[in-house]
Amino acid sequence: MEEGFGRNSVPPPGSIDKSKILDIKPIRCLIPVFSKNPQAPYSGEYPAGFSPFFPFGGPQETSTTGVKPRGRAMPTPIRSFRSPVGEDEDLNGNDGYSHKRNAPPNTSRVKLQKIKPNHNFHADLSGLVGIGAAQKNDGNREVVNIVLMSFDALRRRLSQLVDANDVDMGMFKRTDLKAGNICMSKGIRTNATKRIGSVPGVEIGDIFFFRMEMCVVGLHAQSMGGIDAIKSDHENETLAVSIVSSGEYDDDEAEDGDVLIYTGQGENFNKKEKHLSDQKLHRGNLALDRSSRQHNEVRVIRGIKDTTSVGSKIYVYDGLYKIQDSWAEKAKSGGGGGLFKYKLIRVPGQPSAFSVWRSIQKWKSGILARSGLILPDLSSGAESIPVSLVNEIDNVKSPAFFTYFQSLRHPKSFSLTQPSHGCSCSAKKACIPGDLDCSCIQRNEGDFPYIIHGVLVSRKPLVHECGPTCKCYPNCKNRVSQSGLKHQMEVFKTKDKGWGLRSWDPIRAGAFICEYAGEVIDKARLTQLIQEGDADEYVFDTTRVYESFKWNYEPKLLDEVRTNESSEDYAMPHPLIINAKNVGNVARFMNHSCSPNVFWQPVLYEENNQSFLHVAFFALRHIPPMQELTYDYGADRSDNAEGSSAHKGRKRCFCGSVKCRGSFT
Repeated sequence: MEEGFGRNSVPPPGSIDKSKILDIKPIRCLIPVFSKNPQAPYSGEYPAGFSPFFPFGGPQETSTTGVKPRGRAMPTPIRSFRSPVGEDEDLNGNDGYSHKRNAPPNTSRVKLQKIKPNHNFHADLSGLVGIGAAQKNDGNREVVNIVLMSFDALRRRLSQLVDANDVDMGMFKRTDLKAGNICMSKGIRTNATKRIGSVPGVEIGDIFFFRMEMCVVGLHAQSMGGIDAIKSDHENETLAVSIVSSGEYDDDEAEDGDVLIYTGQGENFNKKEKHLSDQKLHRGNLALDRSSRQHNEVRVIRGIKDTTSVGSKIYVYDGLYKIQDSWAEKAKSGGGGGLFKYKLIRVPGQPSAFSVWRSIQKWKSGILARSGLILPDLSSGAESIPVSLVNEIDNVKSPAFFTYFQSLRHPKSFSLTQPSHGCSCSAKKACIPGDLDCSCIQRNEGDFPYIIHGVLVSRKPLVHECGPTCKCYPNCKNRVSQSGLKHQMEVFKTKDKGWGLRSWDPIRAGAFICEYAGEVIDKARLTQLIQEGDADEYVFDTTRVYESFKWNYEPKLLDEVRTNESSEDYAMPHPLIINAKNVGNVARFMNHSCSPNVFWQPVLYEENNQSFLHVAFFALRHIPPMQELTYDYGADRSDNAEGSSAHKGRKRCFCGSVKCRGSFT
């Protein structure tokens, strides 16, 4: 035994006869594992249908000079990874999609106030969100979006209740695990049928802020494990179908972003994150070994550090890979543990995904110059985060001249039906979720409208934010839409839609994007502009007709008792028309889409003892970096008038959506 390798591990090449190995016994999931008896000798042949692990493809005599063996091996379940506080817990009773964990005792149980006990926890409620029976096993893009939006809407609502101490989470410390457990048990899921290769409705480049999101859409069925496997028809073997590379081991990427060196399944780490025990050829490692021989495609999900949340990751689906090579080596971090290594090569011809993130990191660090860059900051310092101007399409140097302005010019105040005054919270007692003494929370139907990261919980008829009249401090969490951009934006030239807008940063569902800034005008002025032919897509009119859609959580999933269920229909206290042609911000560059990823929300706050209405944009769903930001422009009311002819000013739509209406006004 050399260099700290133990008996139940991968020894140095040539030190033992690899045709002899520990006995294999079946477990309930039918995935073969090695005996856990530490005293078991290296004796006994492989049972029928199982092959030994040979780093060089077969037994060979080698020296003990540290030469790395090269063979076939497999990855690791993430339960052995070190993760953020609370992430070592898993769900119970999750239809085999996760390992059962022993939840710690609940030491701070909060009395239920808004959610009653769920007496029929496993009732199928998938019909509430529009998921058919067949779509649970085989989905499509629309169903995947429905499932993800339903999951995150539920998670946001749970987070809102936890912030206000209005819900008992039981054994769950995290709202994402609780939301995932509810979705799984109530049938709000899709692609439950495991498969090798692509997952219907999940696209390369899709991002996930929670591992449970990957479970509910069938991309990766292990809520904690790093390797997911399936029983194949070939010799009754298990094959790997997906892996999550979270960087907790010695995973690294080669200079070529289409190559991943993946570390196999490990067991034991000390507090200094050093690998202690040798990895074993069982479970995920065994499935990967077989996949390397069968050459089946393996889905790869890359875990990237979330710079906005300490200890968290963002998961990017990077497409299909195949295992080209595998070997065993000693852990670089020390401690004597032996590791399996796997070289995965990305299948050619797939859209870019992880490589986009690598490029952005180089742009931000200055290692790589942004190609097509015209201006490093279109806002000329008006925004705290620069807005780059890029054209990689043609020789046009800039959009038509306009003055960059962050908010509304010439806003008009109005009186509400009930007198409105700022809240009396102070810097020592800021606006706190659950504090019904706060007048701003009272106006929001008793709920704090935002959770961590400034994420909007639900669409409301009107969101009331704290304003200059309020006594709480300027960075109060209820002033989300007033603090400017939160993500690094890029105005870019599109192929067929003029200029567009996208973000270098990933955007969470419900995250604030920007306000629609510009000059406030009235209906008479708009009519005049139309007659003069000077009105175009730079006008935002809240009186237009917008497609309705479901974004909020479904209260029945929580058996929540609410006497005044919030409507998603906007209740505009005053018409608001904004002209951003001459004065505006990045919002003026957002193009129309019939299947948008952004929606608008009316927001009201006090300024100088007067009420002012604003239009704020939020992410409809998770938006990957460099994906164009779009919203539905709506339709002129004359287009919906009975017997009216087609509007002369209609424009051809190039959104490319399967739901494209062909044109818009």
